[in-house]
Parts: sequence; C-alpha cells; structure tokens
Amino acid sequence: MRQARPKKPSTTAVTSPPRPEYPRPQFRRTAWQNLNGTWCFAFDDEDRGRSQHWERAVPGHNPTPFDRQIIVPFPYQAPLSGIGDRSFHDVCWYARTFDAPSECRPGNRLLLHFGAVDYRASIWLNGEHVAEHEGGHTPFTADISDVVRPLGNTLIVRAEDPSEDLTIPRGKQYWKEQSEHIFYTRTTGIWQTVWLEPVPATRIDRLRLTPDLDNKALHLEVSVAGTRRDASLSATVTRNGSAVATSSIDLEADTTSMDISLLSGGVPLLCWSPEEPNLYDLELDLIDNEGNSLDRVESYFGVRKVEVRGNTVFLNNRPYYQRLVLDQGYFPQGLLAAPSDADLRRDIQLAKSMGFNGARKHQKVEDPRWLFWADRLGFLVWGEMANAYQFSVDYARRMASEWQDVIARDFNHPSIIVWVPINESSGIRASAPAEPEVDHLLGLYHLTRSLDRTRLVLSNEGWEHARSDLCTVHDYADPSELVERYASGESSVDRLPGGRAIYCAGHAYRGEPIVVSEFGGIAFSSGHSGAWGYTTVSDEQQFLDRYNELVSALVQSPAVSGFCYTQLTDVEQEVNGLLTAARTPKADLSRIKAITTQGEIAQSLAA
Repeated sequence: MRQARPKKPSTTAVTSPPRPEYPRPQFRRTAWQNLNGTWCFAFDDEDRGRSQHWERAVPGHNPTPFDRQIIVPFPYQAPLSGIGDRSFHDVCWYARTFDAPSECRPGNRLLLHFGAVDYRASIWLNGEHVAEHEGGHTPFTADISDVVRPLGNTLIVRAEDPSEDLTIPRGKQYWKEQSEHIFYTRTTGIWQTVWLEPVPATRIDRLRLTPDLDNKALHLEVSVAGTRRDASLSATVTRNGSAVATSSIDLEADTTSMDISLLSGGVPLLCWSPEEPNLYDLELDLIDNEGNSLDRVESYFGVRKVEVRGNTVFLNNRPYYQRLVLDQGYFPQGLLAAPSDADLRRDIQLAKSMGFNGARKHQKVEDPRWLFWADRLGFLVWGEMANAYQFSVDYARRMASEWQDVIARDFNHPSIIVWVPINESSGIRASAPAEPEVDHLLGLYHLTRSLDRTRLVLSNEGWEHARSDLCTVHDYADPSELVERYASGESSVDRLPGGRAIYCAGHAYRGEPIVVSEFGGIAFSSGHSGAWGYTTVSDEQQFLDRYNELVSALVQSPAVSGFCYTQLTDVEQEVNGLLTAARTPKADLSRIKAITTQGEIAQSLAA
C-alpha cells in the first residue's frame, strides 16, 4: 500500500489519571473528583468472590484476592489497562480506596457515578452494597452519602460479562475468544469514567431540552430532587458570553417546565447545523426564598429541526443531503474506550476533513464526550444501540430497558438526528408478519417515537424495515449495479441481490427518503491472514477511482437522499477503513473530500 501524503496523526499520550476531562458535558457542576487510574483487580473465573466475600476485602491488606492492578477506565482486554488479556474471564473484581471530596459538607449528598460497566455491575462501599446495574453502555449512580467516611473509603466493583450469551446487547463484541470477520475483541467491566460528585440535598436532578425552531424558543423540563416548595428555578441563556434570555419559575412539583423565548433583545436566532454549529449556553440556578443559591448547573443546546417531507430529509426547514461515514468507535489500545478526549475529537475532525457531515455510530453507544465534540464541531449523528444476536424474552426486556436509558442520556445533544435501535435484523426473524420479532421491531419504533418526537426513527437498519421514517439500504454492489438499482424509488425498494427484502413481511415502502446507509467497504490488498474488506484495490489511485465511481452512482441518483460509506477506520481484521486503525489516512484527505462532496452545489441549487 502506497503511503498517503498527509502526515500520520500524532498519538495522544494517556494522562494521569487517564481521561481527566469532565465526563458529563451537558450537565456540569464545578465540584467533582475523578476516580480513574490504578485500581486493584482480580479475575474470578470460578465465580467464588461472592461466597468468599471479596466485597469486604481492603486493598493493600493481606490476605487479598486482588492479585493484579488495572488502569481504569480501560477494559482488561485493552493494552492501556496494563493487562491486555483477550481470553474469556466472565467475572472480574475491582477495588480502590479514596478520601471523600473536600467539598462534602453536613447536609449535602455524595454521588458515585459510573459512565459504563459492561455488562452487569455490583457495587459495595465500605462493605455495604450500594448499587446494582444491568446494561453495558449506559451510566448509573449510587447515593453513597450514608456510607461514605471522610477518609479511607474502600470501593469494590464486581463486573459480570457472559462472553457467550447471545441475548445480551453486545454490538460488535465477539462471543468467541479470537475475533474474526465483522466481530471484534470484547470489552468487559469498567470502560468509562468513574467519578464522585458532591451535591446539595435539594438539587437539579435531570434536564430535558427541546429547542423549537419554528417558535424560536426552548422548552425546558427540569426534575428536582429533594424539592422545596419555597424555591424557584432561574434559567439564563447566553451565547459567547452575551445574555440572550432569562426566565424563572416557582417550584410547584418535582418536575418543572418552562418555555424560553430566544428572541429577547432583538438578537437573531442562530440555528445549529454541520456547516454552522451554533450553540447556546444554559445556566440553571435553584434559589430559595431568601435569594440563596441551592444548586447551579451548566449546560448547552443547539436549535435545530429535522423532519421528513415526502421523500426528502429537511434540516432547519431546508432539504439536506447526508454524507455520512460508518464509525465503529474502536481503538487499538483501548478497544471501546478511547485513549483520550483528543482521540474522540480527532475522529470527527478527520471525518469532516474528508467531506463527511456526519456518522452512523455503528453498534456502539458512544462516550458522551464524543457527542460533545459532534455538537461543538458540527457533525450529524445516527445514534445506534448495540444489538444482541439471539431473540428471547430476556433479550426483549434487556433491549427495551437499556435503549430507554440511551435516549434519556443523549436526548439533549443537537447532533443526534436519527435513532437506530436495530441493525440488519440482529437476532430478529422477520420473514412472516406473525413472528414476535416483527412486533419487537414495531414496538421499538413506537417506543422510541413516544420518548422523542424531535428525531427520525428506524425500526430496522439496512433491510427488513417494519415501520421507519427513512428507507435505509445496505448495498455493497458494484457502481454499475448501484446506478441501475437507484434509477428510481420504485426500483430501489424491492430486494437486495442476496435476497434480503427491504421491508419485512406485512410492510411496504410508503415513499420515505432513501438512504444507502452502507456501501463501499474498499480494502487495500493485505498479506495478513484473515484481513478482509468488501472489495479490494492495490493502491491509492485505484482506491480513489473506485470510491469516485461508487459515490457518483449514488449522488447522481434522483432516488437517493443520502449515503453512509463503510467505513472510517480499520478495525482489527476488517481493513476497509479510509484510515488505518491508528488513524493514518490511506489516501490524500483533500482528494477524498473532493469525491465525497461532489454534486454538493448542484444538490443545493436543486433544493
């Protein structure tokens, strides 16, 4: 493979503690304490830790079951963890000590947060059980106020991740020890930041921000813990430090709503888009009847609107062509856990430098910091759930529960414009209308719509749609076949060459916008055993020619309203990325961009 002209992106050094940035960027308080770094660790292959009461162990005191050390938040399979063992260990334990933050004061509370622990987690503090959680991709919190001591606290975590259970939402994590084809090394245990947050007893607990472009307003819902009826909530909206709007309301219930006009003072409304990622800052103050601040939280939002009109996607009331890239979010040194915040930002910057205006974050619920950078830099996101690969009643319960947590966590990010609960019928049989899996697809669609009416929703991604707001197709055909298949909407929505139906039994195309949401997958020739791509080229020029033919076939189609190229980076043995796994470009970025954005002006004029 001929080396690309751009220099290799510099690697990001891991800090101490690793991942030191604030982990919840849309709900910020000043006081917090990062618990990432070196923890004591043990495998529990015989699952004897509970019966032997490892939760009572004290790190550094002999005898101890904790015979290793691990660097949190990197999973034990990842080199950055300091272990790098990719064999099966379905149960593992973590331990560390900490002192309570100096900001803890009498009457206040102390919260212990976990960004993500794959897949089940049990938490003890000073020998007391404080939390239990199921779901490998979503955060959870324990109020440890009644158990914590000022000094010398012992925190114990038991993580269980059944490697071969196909009913667990796992995404691309393989159920065999050796990764192959489209499946990759597993992530077990803690893989996002662990942190402490001292908070007031009466505090702002949750935010739900719904911008209203047409009415030039923000609808704000705030949930308050420990509600005091003598308190009020004040909201201040600013942009670049200048006041835009203020509003306040007396608290009358645990959840309070208000509508804030964004046209105060005659300042024009600024919309959010990939081309102009305008954001507003939001400060919320909880104030008692004497004017004292009980709690203060900072957030931000973007004003944007996404909808379908006929067979066209509109962003901010204008037709919008999506040029997406498939992004698996895997890192050679950290697996699902990015080595640094800069690595998350760099992936978006590299994608934008190649002309893409967004990504399908594929089979992964990504770190909130990646979504923060998508908001800041201007990058559309299709938010996708990590799927299971076998249907069961337990699977349906797990999927529906964790998916609701995903939507709740990420609702406020303006970058997310599409929700994708299921990809390529994972674990689903959709060959007959009576199959329970078809009801599952429909149920997820309607559940998602009931939780979020501001975004587009798919029931299935790539084929066998039940009801979806877009008709998405995964099509790795040659350019000539793409030209023929997408000559019109009617010719695009029957079956793929492999026999997959675009719509599942009992459902049919209703004129939705057509997005070819996977195509390409071009790999450079490799002498490595097991390395593969959907098609293969021998050098950079051959790649650029092939990429140009594929993109041209879709851009020139009157039926296609967007595409998603496979894929951003190589992932282990799958070497069809535009970048290597180390994020080295395989071709000149400017030449890739020229191909990706071809027809952009013509499409804008046609719209």
